Amino acid sequence: MKPVLALVGRPNVGKSTLFNRLTKSRDAIVADFAGLTRDRHYGNGRQGKYEYIVIDTGGFEPDAASGIYKEMAKQTQQAVAEADVVIFVVDARAGLSAHDHDIAKYLRKLGKPCVLTANKAEGMQEGVQLSEFFELGLGEVIPVSAAHGQGIRSLVELALAPLNLPDPDEADAAADPGVIKLAVAGRPNVGKSTLINTWLGEERLVAFDMPGTTRDAISVPFERDGQRFELVDTAGLRRKGRVFEAIEKFSVVKTLQAIESAHVVLLLLDATQGVTDQDAHIAGYILESGRAVVLAVNKWDAVDEYERGLLQRSIETRLPFLKFASLHFISARKRQGLGPLWTSMVQAHKAATRKMPTPVLTRLLLEAVQFQSPQRAGLFRPKLRYAHQGGMNPPVIVIHGNSLEHVTQAYKRFLEGRFRKEFDLVGTPLRIEMKSSTNPFADKDDN
Repeated sequence: MKPVLALVGRPNVGKSTLFNRLTKSRDAIVADFAGLTRDRHYGNGRQGKYEYIVIDTGGFEPDAASGIYKEMAKQTQQAVAEADVVIFVVDARAGLSAHDHDIAKYLRKLGKPCVLTANKAEGMQEGVQLSEFFELGLGEVIPVSAAHGQGIRSLVELALAPLNLPDPDEADAAADPGVIKLAVAGRPNVGKSTLINTWLGEERLVAFDMPGTTRDAISVPFERDGQRFELVDTAGLRRKGRVFEAIEKFSVVKTLQAIESAHVVLLLLDATQGVTDQDAHIAGYILESGRAVVLAVNKWDAVDEYERGLLQRSIETRLPFLKFASLHFISARKRQGLGPLWTSMVQAHKAATRKMPTPVLTRLLLEAVQFQSPQRAGLFRPKLRYAHQGGMNPPVIVIHGNSLEHVTQAYKRFLEGRFRKEFDLVGTPLRIEMKSSTNPFADKDDN
C-alpha cells in the first residue's frame, strides 16, 4: 500500500505550494495570505519507483477552542492520525514562533516519524539561519523551496526512509496471479460491514485476518466456485484501535489505499440516500486509478418504486463516467442479489486483464475508420494506420498514425465503443493513446 505523508504547519508557511510540488499538480489553491486551505486535500505523488499519498492541511492551531480554527484543527488531527510520516513545515524567512512550538509539542507526543522542513529557504543551505529550529526537538532541519523546487527530492527520500518500503517490482512478483484482490469502497454506513459479514457467514468461506501492520491493514482470503479472492483493507474489517472522539471515523486514506492495491473495486451505494458528492469523488478516484469496478446499490429493499426510479436516474446523471460498469441492486441484510455480484466481479477482472491481439485491433480500427472517418481539422485529416495493446489493468490501446493530435474526444469514444463490444470489456476502464509518426525531414535545413 502507498505510504501517506501529511503536511502540517501554521498558516501561510507554504504547505499548499509544497503539496503541488510533491504531487506535480496545481490542485491546491495557492495565494499569499493565511488561512486559504481549510479542508484536507489528498493527492498522489511519485519519486523513482515509489508512489505515495500526500495530504495537505489547513493552518494548524492545536489549542483552538472554537469557530473555524477548531474545525481546521480537527481536520489536521485527522490527517496526522491517517499519516505514516508527518512533514512539519516551518517558515525559514519568518523564523521560529510560539505557534511552531505548540505544534512541535503536539507532534512529539504522538511519537510518529516526523520530518522538520524549513520552506522558503532559497540560498540558506549553508547558513546559520536555520539553527534556531533545532530547539523544536524534532531533529535535523531540511531546507527546501517549494516555489522553486529545491530540496524536494531529498525531503521525500528522508520522509520515506523510516518506512523501509519493499521494492515495488519485488512486491508485484510476489503476488499470486490466481488471486483476485477485491476492495469494497463506499461511504460510512452504506452496509460494507454487513455485506462482508454476509459473504463470510453465508458462503461458509475460509477466513482469517492478518493484522499487525502499522496501518491496521487486514486482508481476508476466501474462495468461491474455485476462484480465490482476497478482500483488501475495508472499513468494518479493521481493528478499532484508538478512536479519537474529535475525529471523524471515516478515513479517506484507507479507501484510497484499498482502491490502489485492489484488482477489482466494488463501489457500494446507499439506496436510501442516493448518489452523494462523496460517492462521486470515490468513483472518480477509482476511474483515475484505472481499476475494474462493479456498482452495487445496497438497501434496495428499503425503498419504494418511485424512489427506485429516482435513484436510477441519479446514477445515470451523476456517475455517467461509469457507464461501462455492471450495476446491481442488492440487500446485504436479506442476502438478496449477491450471486450475480460475484459473476460481475470475476467478469470485470477478466476484462481488465484481457489480451487483445494486434491483428484484431488493427482490423477493428480500419473497419471503424471505413465506417466513419475522423473529422478534418483545418489542413489536417488524421490518418489511423494500426493499433496494438499497450498494457493491462486497465487495458491500454495504442493507435499509430499521422496527425493524431487532431482526433476529437468524440471520435475516441466512438473507437472505444467498438473495441469494448468486440472484446467484451465490461467493468473496466479502457484507455486509448494516440502516437503520431514524425516527419524525418521536418528538422532538416532548407539548403
